[in-house]
Amino acid sequence: MERPNGNPLRSREWFDTPELYGWLREAAFMAQGHETESYRGKPIIGICNSWSELTHCNAHLRELAEAVKRGVWMSGGYPMEFPVMSLGEYNMRPTTMLYRNLMSMDVEESIKANPLDGVVLLGGCDKTTPALLMGAASADIPAILVTGGPQLKANWRGEELGSCTDCRRYEIELRAGRITEEDWSELQTCIVRSPGHCMVMGTASTMAAMAEAMGIALPGNATIPAVDSGRARLAEAAGRQIMRVVEQGLTPSKIMTRPAMENAIRTMHAIGGSTNAIVHLTAIAGRLGVDLPLSVFDDLSRTTPFILNLKPSGQYLMEDFQYAGGLAALLKEISPLLHADAMTVTGRSLGANIASAINYNPDVVKSLDAPLDPEGGLALLNGNLAPDGALIKPTAASPELLTHQGRAIVFEDHDDLAARIDDPNLDVHPDDVLVMRNSGPIGAPGMPEWGFLPLPKKILASGVRDMVRLSDARMSGTAFGTVVVHVTPESAKGGPLAAVQNGDTISLDVPNRRLELLVEDREIQRRLSESPPTKQPFERGYGWMFAQHILQADQGCDFDFLRKDFSAG
Repeated sequence: MERPNGNPLRSREWFDTPELYGWLREAAFMAQGHETESYRGKPIIGICNSWSELTHCNAHLRELAEAVKRGVWMSGGYPMEFPVMSLGEYNMRPTTMLYRNLMSMDVEESIKANPLDGVVLLGGCDKTTPALLMGAASADIPAILVTGGPQLKANWRGEELGSCTDCRRYEIELRAGRITEEDWSELQTCIVRSPGHCMVMGTASTMAAMAEAMGIALPGNATIPAVDSGRARLAEAAGRQIMRVVEQGLTPSKIMTRPAMENAIRTMHAIGGSTNAIVHLTAIAGRLGVDLPLSVFDDLSRTTPFILNLKPSGQYLMEDFQYAGGLAALLKEISPLLHADAMTVTGRSLGANIASAINYNPDVVKSLDAPLDPEGGLALLNGNLAPDGALIKPTAASPELLTHQGRAIVFEDHDDLAARIDDPNLDVHPDDVLVMRNSGPIGAPGMPEWGFLPLPKKILASGVRDMVRLSDARMSGTAFGTVVVHVTPESAKGGPLAAVQNGDTISLDVPNRRLELLVEDREIQRRLSESPPTKQPFERGYGWMFAQHILQADQGCDFDFLRKDFSAG
């Protein structure tokens, strides 16, 4: 079989060779029961599987892999499943973000090193999806992403709940003494009802939606629940479609173009997506050599209404989004803002994919004429406290705090925060600004999701449920509140956050996109010059390499040597 351009299948380079190794490779296939006639002349399709029992979001991916195989067999291909690293958000410490780049390297090298003509990428949990796309972008052979889908919505005492937005909400009430330990234990038994990723618009849901909007995943991928039979049918369809993608030579670099990424950004704003998505999409762009500065995200936010009524910024859950018509219904609502001619893995344009979509529930998916907010779900902040940017999700914040000045209450790191936040002697008031540093890519290390700083118990006891909080950490897409994250450069890199002292005044002005430390520049520089040097957290191994090569949040927290523009010279 040849591609339309006349080139032979990539996989044949491994077998059609006079060297002994070609003969041995076929012998090794025979050892697994594969007859030469079964795959000779057929595209070999890799199924890149991030299944793991340690990653509950991905625990059902083995079944989806079997569905993909059916589709490949049906269309005349030869499927070969292989494992890659799996990143489970709940179990991995200190954070899966420390290992996203490692997984992406595993994906890239596993694809490049093996006789594969195309690949179906199976992921789901937060960092597995961007890691798969980053690795596939670097390998740049035909690929389709299939995510595991969201969990079924939870129900506790008649209230529909979403993990982990409502986990966080009820933890606050537990700390405030509003629910009992018995209530909390009962809630634990029903908050996660099925395999799949979080069923709110967290990072996993956001990345699945953005992948569909970019055209690297099939229509329907973003919202079909994990345990719905439609998810297996989608996986089977991906197995069939990857054969056509191989025939057409549609590689990730031909799909994930700048216009496609702008479609993804518009989608992210319209759905009230996770702040993490900006880091991940920026990293994917860097792998492809696509220029995607942070300013683009904010420019598109100004002109993209927020229209999806989904937690944590709204009322509903991913299952409701599916019943409302799925992502296609939302994309059709915002279609005047999209590059409708962007090519997708269906072999058709995005506009063609969504042409027949119907919005079945206008209370879930609003319209451009009657949005939940006239601007998008995320905002980029700049100022002397964040020269290279910081992020906030205005749709999940308290409107009265989006323009605010307050006294800084500074915590040196996560341990300091944990030790002092509930101290009854802590000098803190509701109008103050909670600040945590040393939580970025280098300082933490790995930039964990520590940005959702807990409110002090004494503040919770007064009935207050939100304060302005800021850090150089990330925040889970399931979290909410007036929380500023990704302050860049991070404090461990010498960023101005390292100069903040208790009692300084911090000004937050989201409408004007400003984050300022109201201290003279000369004094800020003096403080920074006296800051102690950052201690290297690792002495060997992957952690040492991470600290040496990690880029800051505005460049996607990727390794410098993995970007397309990297030059060893």
